[in-house]
Amino acid sequence: MAAPVSACPACVAAPLAEETASGSYRGNGGEAKRLILSLPAIYCAACISGVERGLAAQPGVRSARVNLTLKRATIEADQSVEATHLADYLTGIGFEAYELDSASLSSTETDKRSRDLLMRLGVSGFAMMNVMLLSVAVWSGATDATRDMFHWISAAIAVPAIAFSGQVFFKSAWSALSVARLNMDVPISLAILLAAGMSIYETANSGQHAYFDAALSLTFFLLAGRFLDHRTRSVARSAAEELAALEVPRAQRLTTDGADETVSVSDLSAGDIVRVVPGARVPVDGVVDTGESEIDRSLLTGESLPVFAAPGMALSTGEVNLTGPLTVRVVAAGRDSSLHRMADLVAIAETSRNRYTSLADKAAQIYAPLVHLLALAAFLVWLWISGGDVRLSLNIAVAVLIITCPCALGLAVPAVTTAASGKLFRQGMLLKSATALERLAEVDHVVFDKTGTLTEGQPEPDNLDSIGREDLELALALAQGSAHPLACALRDGARAAGITPAQLTLVHEVPGKGIEGNWNGQIVRLGRAGWLGAQACDQTATYLAVGAGTPVAFTFTDALRDGAAQAVGALRAQGMGVTLISGDVPAAVADIAARVGIEDWRAGVLPEEKAAAVAALAEQGRRVLMVGDGLNDTAALAAAHVSISPASALEATRVVSDIVLLGRTLAPMGGAVTLARSATRRIKENFAIAAAYNMIAIPIALVGLATPLAAALAMSASSISVSLNALRLR
Repeated sequence: MAAPVSACPACVAAPLAEETASGSYRGNGGEAKRLILSLPAIYCAACISGVERGLAAQPGVRSARVNLTLKRATIEADQSVEATHLADYLTGIGFEAYELDSASLSSTETDKRSRDLLMRLGVSGFAMMNVMLLSVAVWSGATDATRDMFHWISAAIAVPAIAFSGQVFFKSAWSALSVARLNMDVPISLAILLAAGMSIYETANSGQHAYFDAALSLTFFLLAGRFLDHRTRSVARSAAEELAALEVPRAQRLTTDGADETVSVSDLSAGDIVRVVPGARVPVDGVVDTGESEIDRSLLTGESLPVFAAPGMALSTGEVNLTGPLTVRVVAAGRDSSLHRMADLVAIAETSRNRYTSLADKAAQIYAPLVHLLALAAFLVWLWISGGDVRLSLNIAVAVLIITCPCALGLAVPAVTTAASGKLFRQGMLLKSATALERLAEVDHVVFDKTGTLTEGQPEPDNLDSIGREDLELALALAQGSAHPLACALRDGARAAGITPAQLTLVHEVPGKGIEGNWNGQIVRLGRAGWLGAQACDQTATYLAVGAGTPVAFTFTDALRDGAAQAVGALRAQGMGVTLISGDVPAAVADIAARVGIEDWRAGVLPEEKAAAVAALAEQGRRVLMVGDGLNDTAALAAAHVSISPASALEATRVVSDIVLLGRTLAPMGGAVTLARSATRRIKENFAIAAAYNMIAIPIALVGLATPLAAALAMSASSISVSLNALRLR
């Protein structure tokens, strides 16, 4: 007897909500839109039914389908239906739901493609081993009916396996031929199909030899190369889409009577007033109309320290309001915003960089037509020599196709890239692009971002030893009541020094200025220099004032990332130019440049200017390696010849980068360039191995001294040689 299925609470709640839901509505014509909701809490078939029926009962919803594996609902609805309304409805009936950005779905497709290739590789490998076992009996002397039986069993295994596993090549070849074009998959498909076809013909006519193992070997080795190549090309998503996903889709617009109304950002126009509450992202480019607060603008500058916002200050889309409510007068919104312009910069840079052609692609342009011409020439010549013996001529043509089949060429780059990426991974670097090694080997200039790249991006107090204990106790008492980065750093540093907080009353934060409280009848404040009447110093600092006393400065430095100086030294030792470009103030940038040994540095640089600086170096003939971590670096990362970002970087930055640093240290960077140059040499050596193999094997096949089986064995030997040469990188 089957065990009873217990329903989750959400599944019980859904039918109850459905009974009170309004009747379903289907639009009378009109274009539908697709909405996607994330459903992280669903886990059973009853959940699927509850969600689908609940959504179907909503006005304007035309259809709803739930994927339990992906925990997603895909909804076709009228243009008037909002995803947030449907998400709120599902949450209200017990199903946690969130609007899902469709730009994040491509990673799932990438994983699906990888699994598909691996499955086809496994099928072809399993079939190949079984057919080879059966072939042993034929090689051992089986004749007549026994030989034919083993051939038919081999055919029963090989034909379905080839039909399934070879679809990767067949579809690609057909797509090319359908538009009168040749690619590498055309000779591959011909070799596989001819080997299989000849084997079926020989088996049906009780021939002595069949070549099912050759056809399966071709399929297996070529799929192995295709899978390795795919693994190195699996960049998850476009960084331009990641940037666009940060745009706020809706805003709170103030009406003429002072009330709030929720509108789409695309409906805003210049001069409108929008409200931005603390913790919210700024939805438009605009100017502060009323209110004071602190703004996290690391999105644009990469610097983690907030800036004070007051009436008249310009704000940009995507910045975060931290402490106080603001009203903002719209200057630009939607596609005209600075964030969208940054996304456009990234998209343009990615497109131009993607035109880079790998060495294997260049070789394929010459190799593919040459293979066809050789096989056709062999068939025609032997047809003439043999007096019209089609069977012999076709056998030799098949042998030529197999022996020239680009297995070694197909493995030349993926085998090296996989070996090199494995070594880099063990050193703490993840290679994401198939052409990254080739491009990294060509680098002659490196551009570093500062905060979060050369440094940890976390300020640390550096003068606590010179400040009196009473001031430290007061500062700690105030700092622990604030979430400001400098206050948090001061709090952690004081606690680590064994300081205990003073007893304060009436502690509260003053938006955009600092925090204050009462101590023994005196007002004590911790915050900005201008608020306390202090003379600001050149270094990053926050200030403490007790009553009318002279403010005390707490200064901060940003700790260097581990291995930063080592990486810079190693790169300079290889003769490379090194530049530091940052959005921070000159004093801070100069300090970090001196500590790591960089002479060429620039401060106060905006995202567009970073990308322009990288482009200017490229125009001078430099091959630039860009290393950065913030969204303000994405355009420069995309414009560079090759790019690296730390694992601590934002998702969009990691996506656009070719290489990701997995650990906290920058030390592996120096050796990465050396390894890339070595890998490029191995790739060229593999091409030389493939060329030498063809120079020896092709004449043998052309004069009729190689059967298709011998050709398959020779092809396998060349593939193994290429793989072994690649493993020398380890």
